[in-house]
Amino acid sequence: MTGKLRVSLQKAIQAQGLPSRAQFSRWVAAALEGRRAMAEVAIRLVDEEESRALNRSWRNQDYPTNVLSFPAGLPDGVPLPLLGDLVMCAPLVAREAAEQGKSPAAHWAHLTVHGSLHLLGYDHESEAQAAVMEPLETAILRTLGFPDPYAQDR
Repeated sequence: MTGKLRVSLQKAIQAQGLPSRAQFSRWVAAALEGRRAMAEVAIRLVDEEESRALNRSWRNQDYPTNVLSFPAGLPDGVPLPLLGDLVMCAPLVAREAAEQGKSPAAHWAHLTVHGSLHLLGYDHESEAQAAVMEPLETAILRTLGFPDPYAQDR
């Protein structure tokens, strides 16, 4: 990523094997490369209870989810680098990685890239949107040395 990236990391949960701020920064930077020159992103690692509460409040979905993206939503013309926040459910990410036969690092990287692209405005609600976002995620993860996260889904 050209320019400047600032990633803050909040750990609202104590768990083994959580990525470091440096790892998250590398993954966010890869997602933003060529798409955003400067950015500030906050990443909060939470338990299932907090993830469920946020998912219920913001998406009307009453279950924990692996990653939630909250774009900053600044008004046009405000020259701040704030991009937004990612909230990631650590126990769910670990469980999904094990269930899907993926390394924890590969799954954390994928969800970080996925959430970062959401902060940039990418989505996958329709087939057309997914046809843009998923290959982009795969290409970004390849640059980081991780396999295609959708390979088993195809």
